[in-house]
Amino acid sequence: MTTTSAKDLVAQASREVETLSAEEALARLGQPDTVLVDVREGEELAKTGRIAGAVHVPRGFREFQADPASPTHRAELGGGKRLLLYCGSGNRSAVAAKSLNDMGLGPVAHVAGGFPALAKAGGTVDPA
Repeated sequence: MTTTSAKDLVAQASREVETLSAEEALARLGQPDTVLVDVREGEELAKTGRIAGAVHVPRGFREFQADPASPTHRAELGGGKRLLLYCGSGNRSAVAAKSLNDMGLGPVAHVAGGFPALAKAGGTVDPA
């Protein structure tokens, strides 16, 4: 049996999903058809805060909260809105974006460099 490494999953996802720079993502923030989604874990948000306006959807809930047929669906993730995902570095968000694309949701993209890149590019950081 062939094993796929996490590195391989990230590489595959990166080939299949749109990647935005932090500057591109911040330029789209605030548009009514765009939702910035923080896919980091709660502990990470508690330490660093999150980009203002971002919706927090950690890995364990992502597919369920994005699925319109799920009882835990979050309306802000639906309606054909463009979802821009970020994590702590850009790896988890790439895999998360691929997962949501595989579900037929979208358009979905992820932010290269994740939270640190968004903060450095001038994204306002709100406390968790």
